[in-house]
Amino acid sequence: MPTMDDATLDNLANGRHADPFSCLGPHFSGTGTIVTTFQPGARCVDLVPSSEAGSVAMARIHPAGIFSGELPSGTAYHFRVDWGDAVQNIQDPYRFPPILTDFDIHLLAQGRQLRLAECLGAMPVTLEGIRGVRFAVWAPNAQRVSVVGPFNTWDGRRHPMRLRYEVGVWELFIPEIFVGSLYKFEILSADGAVLLKADPLARQVQGPPETASIVADGAVFAWNDDAWMQTRDGRSDTALAVYEVHAASWRRHPDGRPLLWGELADELIPYVAGLGFTHIEFMPIMAHPFGGSWGYQPLSQFAPMPALGTPAEFANFIDRCHQAGVGVILDWVPAHFPTDAFGLIRFDGTALYEHADPREGFHQDWNTLIYNLGRVEVRNFLVASALFWLDRFHVDGIRVDAVASMLYRDYSRQPGEWIPNRYGGRENLEAISFLQELATDIEQYAPGAMLIAEESTAWPGVTQPVANNGLGFTHKWNMGWMHDTLRYIERDPIIRRYHHDDMTFGLIYAFSERFVLPISHDEVVYGKHSLLEKMPGDSWQKFANLRAYLTFMWTQPGKKLLFMGQEFGQSSEWNHDVGLEWHDADMPLHSGVRRLVVDLNRFYRTEPALSRTDFKPDGFRWIIGDDRDQSIFAWVRQTHDDAETIVVVSNFTPVPRLAYRVGVPSPGRWLERLNSDAAVYGGSDMGNLGGATTEASPAHGMAQSLVLTLPPLGVLILRKDR
Repeated sequence: MPTMDDATLDNLANGRHADPFSCLGPHFSGTGTIVTTFQPGARCVDLVPSSEAGSVAMARIHPAGIFSGELPSGTAYHFRVDWGDAVQNIQDPYRFPPILTDFDIHLLAQGRQLRLAECLGAMPVTLEGIRGVRFAVWAPNAQRVSVVGPFNTWDGRRHPMRLRYEVGVWELFIPEIFVGSLYKFEILSADGAVLLKADPLARQVQGPPETASIVADGAVFAWNDDAWMQTRDGRSDTALAVYEVHAASWRRHPDGRPLLWGELADELIPYVAGLGFTHIEFMPIMAHPFGGSWGYQPLSQFAPMPALGTPAEFANFIDRCHQAGVGVILDWVPAHFPTDAFGLIRFDGTALYEHADPREGFHQDWNTLIYNLGRVEVRNFLVASALFWLDRFHVDGIRVDAVASMLYRDYSRQPGEWIPNRYGGRENLEAISFLQELATDIEQYAPGAMLIAEESTAWPGVTQPVANNGLGFTHKWNMGWMHDTLRYIERDPIIRRYHHDDMTFGLIYAFSERFVLPISHDEVVYGKHSLLEKMPGDSWQKFANLRAYLTFMWTQPGKKLLFMGQEFGQSSEWNHDVGLEWHDADMPLHSGVRRLVVDLNRFYRTEPALSRTDFKPDGFRWIIGDDRDQSIFAWVRQTHDDAETIVVVSNFTPVPRLAYRVGVPSPGRWLERLNSDAAVYGGSDMGNLGGATTEASPAHGMAQSLVLTLPPLGVLILRKDR
């Protein structure tokens, strides 16, 4: 039995004892078991054996509410607490043994507990027949950590935790609290400050402005997507056409409320499937305190945002996506986190998740903190988060945000504002190693899942295997292609001849990585205009330019991504606080763009030359890349089967080109499979009456050629008649 001197009792009463299990709970006395409990505010406490017979009135040994009593050794018991206005029977958290196993401790020490949310955080469990919740949190530099919530009137003295010194993790099983309970961790830092923190491993949280964590149901969701999960393969060269969505603003109720996950399942899934996209990519749905960050400043790496529904409802949404043949990709942010006081910042009073030195730990662009990827615990936290979404929620891919900011120590910093690596260079060696570890674990533990990089520099080998010293991503956003081609298409057609290379430069490096061609949310906000309003000219020309640009994009090498609203040519910039302009969507010119997107997706998914050669240099060949004066481009997409060859011809001026000769790979009749100027899309319907037959007249290095009518601001897709 420990010595309970006045100093020990005072420390317990004031929440300053670092080892509560050494004082509270049962301890063998030589003749029996002495049980000590702290029940601040209690009038009296009885020690009740499991038989309910022979209860013992516990002696008050400290005026703050510390009580002690004795039972025969080995007697099971609970407390009967008289609060004055009520009597409560409660179990003793301090009679239970340590929760984390030796194997848990080993994995945590190695930074390899990949199921971290089943080890740390709040997990409903049953111990010795008693239901409750097991809590665990990493806070190695704290003097004391307690679980607080409504169940203990947010009193940090009531449930101090046990420290597992080997790994700096505090743990406690609290009986008879259940799923749905609110909680936080109260942390006494090394310098004596009392911090109130949300759980970094919480799997459910309150929505802003509230900040508590919620005990989530640990049960496995009921899935109906076995066939999908067994056959998905994000590393193949099959079609990948992604519809990027901000879940809270895709569509809204008349009163401004966002659709919940169940409503999105009813409306978004059939809409995306009907458009022919293969995947939905959500901007971050991890819980975040500030909606204006669009989710890119998350604090809850394991909890979906509560405004749209529960974790189970989110899982059901994904299940329904898979049953409809639509995959789900999540944007994920391991680069930085916000500075909200209840979050990760100086979590135990020290720079725990972040770097201590602001030259490494502070993002000047975003006023956020940078994860310290040199700590195995932080790497474990982030890798486990990515695997959590892929495993527990059956997500099909993770798109890693802001990779460039992770790779370079001098990212967006002036000389003197950054610290070189150990070799004196600017490369962030810890981030490189982390990304390679992430890629390796996803490939091993989430077969078929994609790992996509938003990386805006020329860093080599982003999509090369880790074994080849690459970063191991399955895909990379082609930001250069996006910026070049948007810059071109925004120009007045009369001067496009002077910027011809903007449309061809991307093909110099198109096969150096496994690229996705993105038109993302970043391009239609903050005064950049919507994609439609970027286009020059009058209304007709704007829509013709948009249709031509989308057709150009869908027939260039690379997977496809289009941000919501652009599929029908939304007029206004995206606003995260309101829904899309659905009143525009059914107007003739807008609906024409949407019909074109449907046809482009169908063509892309069914034509092997387009969908299977995105990463193959021999699948693309320029026919015409130098007709600057007329702003005309033509190219071939091909497989090893000549019958699958596609020829694309584009005219990026509002002037029709009559009797324009284009060389083609083989003789015969070439069918006009798609014309972006067709009347059904809102165009002028200028074309070639369904196709054209070759002439034995050499052109562009080919023996056969077609004489075509090229519509104004139009793109033709031709395939040889089979």
